[in-house]
Amino acid sequence: MAKALYFSIYTTLALLFGSSQFTNINHSEDEIKKYMNELFAVRSNFLVNKTANMTKYYDQAHSSSRNAYRVEEKRKTYLNTWADYRGIHFTDSQSKIRVTRIQVEGDTAKVTLAHSQKLSYIYVDQVLPPQSFGIGTWHAVTLKKKNGNWTVFKEWYLDPIEENPKQIDGTPGGKVSFPRHNEIVKDSKKYKRKKAVDYANKYAGTAWGAGNNGRYNFKYLNYNVKGGDCTNFASQVIGDQEEGGGLKMRGPWRYRYGGGGSRTWVQTDAFKNFIVHSDYGKVIATGSFSELTKPTSKHPETAFSKLLPGDLIAHVMNNDVDHFSVVTGFDDNGYPLVNSHSADRYQAPFDLGWDKHTQYILIHIND
Repeated sequence: MAKALYFSIYTTLALLFGSSQFTNINHSEDEIKKYMNELFAVRSNFLVNKTANMTKYYDQAHSSSRNAYRVEEKRKTYLNTWADYRGIHFTDSQSKIRVTRIQVEGDTAKVTLAHSQKLSYIYVDQVLPPQSFGIGTWHAVTLKKKNGNWTVFKEWYLDPIEENPKQIDGTPGGKVSFPRHNEIVKDSKKYKRKKAVDYANKYAGTAWGAGNNGRYNFKYLNYNVKGGDCTNFASQVIGDQEEGGGLKMRGPWRYRYGGGGSRTWVQTDAFKNFIVHSDYGKVIATGSFSELTKPTSKHPETAFSKLLPGDLIAHVMNNDVDHFSVVTGFDDNGYPLVNSHSADRYQAPFDLGWDKHTQYILIHIND
């Protein structure tokens, strides 16, 4: 997802809600909170239920409302098409929201909220228990009351599964095999790998499953309003001295508490270059999803056999590192799972939300 999009969406949120004076109308706020809980519960069901319908929550007479509805249709199509390509079937979707601000003016309400979502799936051709992962998003929603009922007039949010369903890498109905991982994650003297994974799980933000009450680590600045927080998060995971991986800051890779991170700490390409050209990490392999899931002479069990929890994956678009995620485990079929910020993910399949044009750099952090 383009870096400029992060700035655009979060700037929009700030402009819409950052300095507003909010009307304190308790009965209206209670009514709106009830409506938003219902809306997101229905939307969650809509994602995984082919026959579900939620048109009543949108006003087809307005283009902005129609566009908001089409976003939900598109993400449903993408999610289920991706599942078909990976040989899985989504069985359940659950939502929890945390409304942070409400502004009511007549028949219009502006709402900001954090959305935590749990998605569960099974493998179509394997007898394995259900698997689950979490995603988290921040929403700015404008509601309009029409004929006594609220409807979604317009909405902005950074969606981790908003991609073109026609651009998924792989084969429809395909089966993808990953090596099974049984390694026990341990801390070493140099890299505290287990602590790094624990940190990534604790501070995965609004994503379902994350700790810390859905909040980032307040020790660090939140860079979502400055272009995205994914690399800042990856740096924290491997470098935080108290709770994280404990790699020592050195050279250009530094964070000044109270002041922010260096370019190498927060910027994707600079961070990648530092990690792979220092003794902190090494590249296991680079390629598309289809390329990396094929056995090679160098990696007869695919390159993913060398990937461990606490390692990193760089997501590359147009020869530019666009995103960083942290490997936090594998599902029961060996599928690599990742945590990240912008948008928030908790133990989610590493390629969900990306397409056939994405290249992945698998980076092992040296113990």
